[in-house]
Amino acid sequence: MKIAIYQTYAELSAHVAEQVIQLMSAYEKPLLCPASGDTPAGLYKALAEKREQQQYEATDWSFVGLDEWVGLNGTDEGSCRYSIDKELFRPLDVSENNIYFFDGRSADLRGECSAAEQFIRERNGIDVAVLGIGMNGHIAMNEPGCAIDGRTQVITLHPVTKQVGQKYFSQPQVLDKGITLGMGTLSESRHIILMVSGRHKAEIVRKMLEEPATNELPASLLLQHPSVTVFLDAAAAASLSNKQRYGENADNRR
Repeated sequence: MKIAIYQTYAELSAHVAEQVIQLMSAYEKPLLCPASGDTPAGLYKALAEKREQQQYEATDWSFVGLDEWVGLNGTDEGSCRYSIDKELFRPLDVSENNIYFFDGRSADLRGECSAAEQFIRERNGIDVAVLGIGMNGHIAMNEPGCAIDGRTQVITLHPVTKQVGQKYFSQPQVLDKGITLGMGTLSESRHIILMVSGRHKAEIVRKMLEEPATNELPASLLLQHPSVTVFLDAAAAASLSNKQRYGENADNRR
């Protein structure tokens, strides 16, 4: 596990963008799993800017969605697909043929899960997964108490997720279930990037990094992955007890 701390969110986003490009460039027709949400928005802006500057080419990249609210899809403002379309897929001019994303409105949610796993298998696995951590320690919609080796599935949302999720909607939204790549699926990614920003995430970051790994804090389960980097801004790192041991090039193993 590597941990990198940057003073500002802008620095964090720029460095994660460089890491994503470097990792993806190592593979032919690579597969990226991007999270939606506030934290990766700066990353996606940086990726779009670097593409405009012709610093890399994403024509051969494929993308698999991380999660979606059950009952919503890309036509719904506030959905995960809506966000990723606006911040990443459209700016990078990604072909729909290179995307698999859950349709939370589907009448066959089990089929959606199977299709995601098949899409990943057909592309020889996820090369890079860009993930965030929820206020309750969840990864994607893998909530506290989730199966360590779980596959893609429909999951009942934790009360904290239901509450925090309201910020993405202009009107109150019923959020009961989600459809998500499982912890087992994500752990098979070749590289995992955990990106966390903001003082409001400082305590859950401390628990993730300084307390024993447990499925009650799902993000902690990924820290044993052979290629995982935790990228933090200074605000998210504020509660760490010994920040001096964490540096941009530090290799910190649990």
